[in-house]
Amino acid sequence: MRIAIDAMGGDYAPATTVEGAIEAVNEFKGVSVILVGDEQRIRDELSKKNVRGLPITIKHASETVEMDDAPLAAMRRKKDSSIRVAVDTVKAGEADAILSAGNSGVVMATAILVLGKLPCVERPAIATVMPGLKHHFVLLDVGANVDCKPSHLYQFAIMGETYAKYILNIERPKIGLLSIGEEDAKGNELTKEAFKLIKNSHINFIGNIEGQDIYEGEADVVVCDGFVGNITLKVSEGLAKTISMMLKKEIIDSAAAKLGGLFFKSAFKNFKQKTDYSEYGGAPLLGITKPCIMSHGRSSAKAIKNAIRVANVFHQKKILDIISTEFNQEISRSAKVDAKK
Repeated sequence: MRIAIDAMGGDYAPATTVEGAIEAVNEFKGVSVILVGDEQRIRDELSKKNVRGLPITIKHASETVEMDDAPLAAMRRKKDSSIRVAVDTVKAGEADAILSAGNSGVVMATAILVLGKLPCVERPAIATVMPGLKHHFVLLDVGANVDCKPSHLYQFAIMGETYAKYILNIERPKIGLLSIGEEDAKGNELTKEAFKLIKNSHINFIGNIEGQDIYEGEADVVVCDGFVGNITLKVSEGLAKTISMMLKKEIIDSAAAKLGGLFFKSAFKNFKQKTDYSEYGGAPLLGITKPCIMSHGRSSAKAIKNAIRVANVFHQKKILDIISTEFNQEISRSAKVDAKK
């Protein structure tokens, strides 16, 4: 797989993107990288490492999109940005996937404009893998669409089911709709109407799921609009970080806790690993015609490496083709149901 990386995207770019790319091509067989951005700065970073013989090339882009740039303005004014050039590289067939830790709004808007959406997909969704008590689960949308229609949530459920089935290897994923109560009638107009659509589909729908229950493992896929999903994601990240810091402080402040901490060192390490976003790498933008992986702005080299791993699996398993097939089958089923009525 060939992946075009926005080397200038992220708080610590290009150092982390270059380092992550080097780690990825060393670890993942068959992966080659095109680093897109300021050529001189990228070469300066590569010169610090032993990259002889590695499948890494550079593609120059003269502009960089900042985190506070508005998507439409950036697309109009920065046509030679590292994001745009990376997406164009995929469009031209020179790469199979794109990865960016930069401005997510610009990445999404550019991907939709240049690469286009899959047939039948009204809105792409950002899907992220979250840790739970029993197993990992998929949460979507986590920020691509702050305003949604019921049909959008229904489509997110289809895409999320496919992602859980073929990436998390869950044979028949259970789909839950994030709401304020388990009862069918609970929620706002958006979730009530979406509930009806998902319930009448072939999906293994378990109904509404409350925020307090999403980590218990009852649902393999949790569906919501991007506004709610983004808040859920960031509150979860903040809570995990706070709990870790509180535990660390308690251990430091107490001699008895220090002694206990020695016995539970491996448990603390495992907890930190499970709640560390860098372990999961990046979140795919589902519904685009090519694999598009979006990483956290604070991504470390490890996170970039793991995001490349996600892109590679996504490409190898042809997830986009499967999503298209699932949509076509769902449309066919719905048509048959309507014909019988």
